Amino acid sequence: MATGGRDAFYKGDIAKTIDSYFKRVGGNLRYEDFAAHSSLWVEPGCVDYRKGYELCELPPNSQGFAALQMANILKNVDLAQWPRGSAEVLHYITEAKRLAFEDVARFYADPEASPAPLEWLLSDDYGKERFALIDPAKATPGFGPGEPKLEGEGDTTYLTVADKDGMMVSLIQSNYRGMGSGLVADGLGFMFQDRGELYSLDADHPNAYAPGKRPFQTIIPAFMKKDGKPYMSFGLMGGGMQPQGHVQVMINLVDYDMNLQEAGDAARLNHDGGRQPTNDLAGTGADLLGILHVEPGISAETIKRLQAMGHVVKIVDDGIVFGGYQAITRDAETGVYTGATEMRKDGQAIGY
Repeated sequence: MATGGRDAFYKGDIAKTIDSYFKRVGGNLRYEDFAAHSSLWVEPGCVDYRKGYELCELPPNSQGFAALQMANILKNVDLAQWPRGSAEVLHYITEAKRLAFEDVARFYADPEASPAPLEWLLSDDYGKERFALIDPAKATPGFGPGEPKLEGEGDTTYLTVADKDGMMVSLIQSNYRGMGSGLVADGLGFMFQDRGELYSLDADHPNAYAPGKRPFQTIIPAFMKKDGKPYMSFGLMGGGMQPQGHVQVMINLVDYDMNLQEAGDAARLNHDGGRQPTNDLAGTGADLLGILHVEPGISAETIKRLQAMGHVVKIVDDGIVFGGYQAITRDAETGVYTGATEMRKDGQAIGY
């Protein structure tokens, strides 16, 4: 690939070897599939949060816009009026996540095959509309997706790098569950992903399995701007934890004035449950309330209050389900970089 570029992979001997391998093992990928492949350059979406900060994420077929929808909902309440680890703050974050993920399940898919009302989903008006559904005193048993107003365990690797000229790159990669498909073409030494697991087999679902279509997928590098200028390149590994983690880090930085390392070290929540892009949109059998996982850093008093509000709370102390954080910020005036890494997983911040 170093000498032959992308064609060495998609049209050369590598693709021919893959073709032979899948014919031998009974798989469906063929040389023609690789030769016909083309990648897309997509524009990220950004939403204003507050204090001049913007959160930027990749659009569907990823889940990046879920973080933006959460930010649009949460900017309608002043979280800083309560302590960071309070029941009120965790309640609002959880309910915002549940609301956003209802839309993830309904709308997030390959936009070339199933166009979604993305501008509407990220609008301030829709954020206010969704925020109005949150009961400040208790968890709502079940939310539903919005109605567009149209005319007519993870093995993910995240890294971020920055250079002397201010270029910052946010990058994430994963073969999905476990180590991917477990299939390795003869002599090539790399394993194929199994992101196809995230298709829906409901033919009427926007994320339905179909030829030449990209499945919904979870990996999302993130970025933040401050006063319109590049500020932070960051990410957080871990499936559905990623948008939740992005928003929690942003809240820590913006609403609670934490430094970059504190923002990642602070105790997190991970809500799991509800409708998914892979299941029945009607929610048959789905646990719409879900489970709110919290780290031991959340106080016993807060946990009791959350339970009294109707949340199903589970304390998890191994750290894995709460993601893996890495970040770099750049001071727009001085050009000075700050790096932070994760205490829950392997990670390192290096400057030279």
